Order: sequence, then structure tokens, then C-alpha cells
Amino acid sequence: MKQRNKYDLIVVGGGHAGVEASHVAAHLGCSVLLITMDSKAIGRMSCNPAIGGLAKGQIVREIDMLGGLMGKFADNAGIQFKILNRSKGRSVWSPRAQIDKRLYEKFVISAMQSTNNIDIIDGEVVNVLVSNYRVDGVTLRDRSNIYANSVVLTCGTFLSGKIHIGDRKIFAGRMGEGGSIGITESLCSLGFKSSRLKTGTPPRLISSTINWDNTEISSGDSSPTPFSYSTQEFNPPNEPCHTTRTNLQTHSVIKENLNKSPMFSGEIDGAGPRYCPSVEDKIHRFSHHDSHILFLEPEWLGSDQIYLNGFSTSLPEDVQLDALRHIPALKNVEFFRPGYAIEYDFFPPAQLRATLETKDVAGLFLSGQINGTSGYEEAAAQGLVAGINAYSYIYEKESLVLGRSSSYIGVMVDDLITKDTLEPYRMFTSRAEYRLMIRYSNTDERLLKISEKMGLLNSSLSKIINSRLLEKERVRSVLNVSIQPDSGSGIKNLKQATPAKELLKRPECSIFNMGLDFSSEENNDSMPAWAWNEMLLDVEAEIKYAGYIKRHIKEIEKHKNNEFLPISKMTNYSTFCGLSNEAVEKLTFVRPETLGQAMRVSGITPVDISVLLVNLSK
Repeated sequence: MKQRNKYDLIVVGGGHAGVEASHVAAHLGCSVLLITMDSKAIGRMSCNPAIGGLAKGQIVREIDMLGGLMGKFADNAGIQFKILNRSKGRSVWSPRAQIDKRLYEKFVISAMQSTNNIDIIDGEVVNVLVSNYRVDGVTLRDRSNIYANSVVLTCGTFLSGKIHIGDRKIFAGRMGEGGSIGITESLCSLGFKSSRLKTGTPPRLISSTINWDNTEISSGDSSPTPFSYSTQEFNPPNEPCHTTRTNLQTHSVIKENLNKSPMFSGEIDGAGPRYCPSVEDKIHRFSHHDSHILFLEPEWLGSDQIYLNGFSTSLPEDVQLDALRHIPALKNVEFFRPGYAIEYDFFPPAQLRATLETKDVAGLFLSGQINGTSGYEEAAAQGLVAGINAYSYIYEKESLVLGRSSSYIGVMVDDLITKDTLEPYRMFTSRAEYRLMIRYSNTDERLLKISEKMGLLNSSLSKIINSRLLEKERVRSVLNVSIQPDSGSGIKNLKQATPAKELLKRPECSIFNMGLDFSSEENNDSMPAWAWNEMLLDVEAEIKYAGYIKRHIKEIEKHKNNEFLPISKMTNYSTFCGLSNEAVEKLTFVRPETLGQAMRVSGITPVDISVLLVNLSK
């Protein structure tokens, strides 16, 4: 490959955000240069061997519907698939898959190398070139400059990364991979504000040293559901995971050595993830629990390396081993690699627009952990948004800004640019106030028109999805028929003919036990079983939740006018009479683009919004 000196877009970092940003921009027609510190590590799953999960599974579906790659790779490399939260309401069901890490990485690298318009080089970016508040390109460690109309930074945990294992400190972006020095200093010299975060990863165990007879088996679904709408027949392996539990002896060892944990002792300045705490935090914060569950997850099919989910730690290696060897299943365990903590630089994302473009440097986009998020899925989604909007910036097209009522990606981006990032951000269903409307099973209906408008999907996939949506409409029409008391449907207490969709509102009624024939020649020929089943479940869900959804729609319409009321980035809030000092400080830093964003800034009260609305109307 002959490297050029000028590209439409430069993407810095080959993780999940960088992959999606590069691919979607190239698909849309940009010439893209992906700069990574190790081209053999593109798309590497550096932490847990899984994709999806609570709310994260919805994000993967949305990535797929917006032309992204993660769902396809996960379907091809998955070794166990499961829908989580089945015991709860349909709005919080979430797909998750155990992944063969090696196979996943292989698919990613192959896809990136074979995509037209993408050049890939090994290198380290140390400086962002800016002229007249517009990005011009980047400078590499070898002092060479490469120019571009737009730059997307997706640096993950590599920015000034430092690994901690007890009192050992290693300057690295991941175990065995060097950190990146220079980008933080470059951005700060331009006026950006940076801070520090921390996260941890558990030890990897040698499979042959585990007493598997003392563990419990955890299998996937017998009828699995894929992530990607392009997946047809789906029959992945159902590789079992296993579980075990900590005990009081394990807890005692950890408590006696808490002072040796840099994550817990305060030696690391950055804030850690609240919802994925270290085992030290769990033992301390939940001292009333005698045990905590641990998941033993294979890192690839037939793996001799086991990921110990639930035991994230930065304790010294000998303490980690001592604590684990008090668990019967792990009494003889040995490590491939101990657990460790990593701290790294990030840039509070209030400095970004809803497009993920920086507010102060045109054409410069940030995505992934550089924005304070955690998780493959959150990073990939941001990379996709940044890649689409970098293309839109370059070619002066309409930007992609997703709303909170249309997608989990919209919720995440809005949260990032309006809320204080005091700890690594992780997506949950509870963050989405309209989660009844943004189910994983209706992603096609929510986002297809956007994808088609922006040219994100190929024509064959668009045709498949449109065909399925027509089938969904036909199923809805079938539910308009009335069911007679003597129809043999098995529905109890049916005294008169009643429309099927009204009966479905009963808690005990299911779309599968109403005695209706939904089949047609079209779905028999073209729709795989998983898609047909999912479609029926989603139609049932929208009927059962109809009252709540109607209430949500009214609420959205009520706030629509104020939601999109624009606010100039030059607004001087200190001149607004009646605003609290905290409101002036927060609004000046965040510089919300709309009144809706201002309403969601942390610390802004309803009184502040009223004052703001009065002053803006003047």
C-alpha cells in the first residue's frame, strides 16, 4: 500500500470505535486513513469475551441498522447467545453473546483490509494539526504530517495509560501494549480540558487448573437470536459458561490486603466504574453479603484461557491467587495473566456537539473511551456516529443526530454531552425514559428510514427489512379479527366476540395461544424462524404496552417545541438575570446547543430553565 499525504478522513485508533468510524465513512465515499499502534490488534476484545447485554444489546442492534459491523461480527464469532431479562417486561429484554475473541478479531481485520477507500498504517499520533479553528490533520511520532479534512480520535485507554498491579506500575494502553503520549498535551494546548478515569480487568485463568466439577453450568438459549438483520439461518454453538462463588475466606484475604489495592486505596486519582466495581469495592461496599457470583467464560472456542468475570482487581498477583484458592473450584488455579487496573486520560464530552464534533475545532470528532465511556458497544456506537458525521461535515450533508425517543445511541450521546462524567459511562435500560418505545425488537421500524435516507444500508438488506415490515403490518391486520367464545382458542372467560388485539392486552393472553394463523407464502419463503418469532413477540409487546406508549408520545409532542429551540454557542449566561451561579457555571462549560440539552445539564433546575427561556425569548 502506498500511503498518501492527504485524505478525506483520518481515524486514530483501531478499536471498536475506530473500526466503525472508518468503515462507515469509507462506505459513504470518503478516502480514509486508519492509524493504529498495532494493525494486528484491530478490533481486539481487550476485556470481556462478550458482546451485548442489558441495554448494550439494543445498541448493537442499532449499530447494525445504521450500517455498522459489530452485530455481523458477533453473529459470526458467537459461541453462546442469550436474551437477558426474560422474567421482566419486554422493553428491557436484551440480547447478549459470548464471543470467540480470536475469531472476532480475524473477521474485523479481514473486513477492514478488504474495504475499499481504507488505508491502514502502524503509527502513533502525537499531535493534532489545527488552523483557524479547523482541523488540518495529524503529526506522527516520526514527525511526519498527514493531512485530512476531518479527524476522528478513538484512543481508548491508551492516552497516558498506566497499569497497576499492586505496587507495580506499567506505562501501557493495555497489558503488553504501549500507551500513547502527546495527544492529550496537543488537545490541552488548544484549550480542551482533560481528566483521568480508571477501570479494571479480572485475571485470566488456566482452564486445566480449574476444578470444573465444583462449578455450575450456564448455557445459552436453545433457540438463539442473532444481532444482525442480515443474518438468515442461525445455528451457532451453545458453548456453556460456568459459575462459582466467592466465600468468607476469600473476602477475609481481600479485606486484609485492601491497602495494597491502588484502585481502592486512592493511589489512582481517576474515578472507577460504579456499575462494574472491583472485587475490593464489592467486598467493602456490600460487606453484608457472604459471597458474590463469578462467571468463568471461555475466551474462544475450546479455549485454555478463562475470563473470570466478576473479579476485576488491582491487588498484587500473590494476593489475587491466595483469595481465589479459597474457592473450592479454584483451589489449584493458576494465572495466564493477573487482573490489573488501568488509569487513562479522557476529555469530558460536554466539549462536544450532539454530532460528536468538538465545539471549538471544526472537523475534529472524539468517540469511545476518550469521551469517558466504558464498553465495546458504547465505543462502537460513538465511532459509527462520528464516522457518519465526519462524512457529513466533509461533504456538507445533513448530520446524524438521534433523539432520546428514537434510540439508545441517542440517549447515550445526549447523556454524554449534558451530564457530568464523574465515572466511566455505561449504558443501562434505566437511563432511557422512553425504553418502552425503543425495544431491541423494533430497531428496524425506528431507524430504517434514517438509514435509507443517509445511504447507510445496501439495497439488498433494505429490501429484506422492508419486506419484513410489510409482514409485520399484515400480522397487525390479522389481529383486528374478532375471536368467538366457541372458537376453541383456549382463552378463558370469553363471553362475546372480541378483537384479538383487545384480548392480547390481558396479562394471561399470548399471541401464540390465540388460535390465529399468521403464516403467509412470503414469510415461509424469506423470513428465518428467529425473525418471525421476534416479529410476533414485538407486535404483542406494542399492543400490551399501547397505553403507556401513547402517554410517551403525548409527552414527546408536548416538549417538542422547547426541545429543539436553538441556543447560540456565543451566549453569555452571566448576563441573564435570575440564573443561579451554579447554572451560569454549568451552562457556560457545557454550552448546550438546544433548550432540551440545557434542561438535562446536571444541576440545572426547572427554575433555571424558566429563567433561561425568558431571557432567550428576548
